[in-house]
Amino acid sequence: MGFEYRIVIAILVVEVVVVVVEAVVVVVVEVVVLVVVVVVAAKIVVVGVIVGKIAAAAVVVVVVVALVVE
Repeated sequence: MGFEYRIVIAILVVEVVVVVVEAVVVVVVEVVVLVVVVVVAAKIVVVGVIVGKIAAAAVVVVVVVALVVE
């Protein structure tokens, strides 16, 4: 009887370890995905700011050229 209980306890311990490892892997993957999304979003914002500054400069140039031509 004692040996059978040890087998059952060993199986339960293995199952608990597997569940904990799966949970840790899921959390790590979610954190990595979140970091990647934040980095990509930050790069998109930086590119948007640069494009916005270029567009603003182009508008200024167009306005100055229009004033000079008139």
